[in-house]
Amino acid sequence: MMTLFPKSKFVAKNNHAIRGGGAAGFTMIELMVSVGMFIVIGAAAFSLFKQHAPLFTQQQNLTGLNITMRNAVAQMQMDIVNAGTGYYPGTNFPDWPIGITIQNNPPSTSCYNATTHAYSATCFDTLNVIAMDQNTPPSHPSDSGSNCVSSTSSVLFANPPTGVSAATLASYFHSGDQVLVVKSDGSQMTTTVLSKDGNVSGSKVQLQHNPTAGDGSNSSSNDPLGITTNANNKLGTTFCTNDWIMKLSPVTYAVDATDPSDPKLTRKQNGATDVIAEQVIGFKVGSTIWNSASNTSSDFYAFDASSYGYNYSLIRSVRLSMIGRTSPNQSGGSSFKNNFDQGNYQIRAISIAINPRNLSMRD
Repeated sequence: MMTLFPKSKFVAKNNHAIRGGGAAGFTMIELMVSVGMFIVIGAAAFSLFKQHAPLFTQQQNLTGLNITMRNAVAQMQMDIVNAGTGYYPGTNFPDWPIGITIQNNPPSTSCYNATTHAYSATCFDTLNVIAMDQNTPPSHPSDSGSNCVSSTSSVLFANPPTGVSAATLASYFHSGDQVLVVKSDGSQMTTTVLSKDGNVSGSKVQLQHNPTAGDGSNSSSNDPLGITTNANNKLGTTFCTNDWIMKLSPVTYAVDATDPSDPKLTRKQNGATDVIAEQVIGFKVGSTIWNSASNTSSDFYAFDASSYGYNYSLIRSVRLSMIGRTSPNQSGGSSFKNNFDQGNYQIRAISIAINPRNLSMRD
């Protein structure tokens, strides 16, 4: 016979099971403690993020600055290596071509405002890389007839080379172009800036230009490249029908400080100016000089063209020194000061020596 549990004991056990299951979960105190811990940990995480975000921005700015400066130097290197190309190969120019001219500004504290950390144009040098326009064929100078011409007058005529019409040659010359006029034996030269477009005159091309001085030199407005800065640099004024007229195609590197808060390194060619680097606070150009007496180059770089008499035909190597900065007030706190000019920005410097291959072929 089966024995049954007492009814009262069975019910008590079931009641106990039901009461035990309903007691599971978090109390209010446990929940408040958990929320408090989450707030503390989250606040710490956000604090660390806030501290590191400026460092990330700073590293991005430095990376961008390094890339910009390296690209600018690479562009200048390509131009300088090819300085002096395009000169007429059938003529012997013992001291030509003039491939580089440098306009040095002496170091001066007056060009820099230490309060606003602004730089003026006199803080920087200017580099001119000179080559011939590859699209314009060399031509021969004369007056309106078949005689020699003086550059002190305002007009010279160009005899088109064989196979080139006067109209075609005239189309290559425009107002503002700078031309180089050279004796066929390389003994004398001068340069001048055209004041009008080339114009066909009979079988010749009339080139209106700003007259040179009596020694063949020019003012800065008539010789922006500084070729005739040295009055003894084989300058002349009389050129005949066996001499040469060549159109220059220079590349000029200079710092545009029109906006003192953002000096820009620019590259100008054929009237077009491109910005190749921003926030440039240093740009200096030095050169080593050839000594024909000892057949050697100097062991130091001169950063003052007057020290070698502005005789740019002696240049054998060029040293570029450039300093750039990140945008001001973006270096992780107003208390930061760099060790160059004490400004609130990071700085980077780069220097490179370049040997123009066309300037040493006859050494």
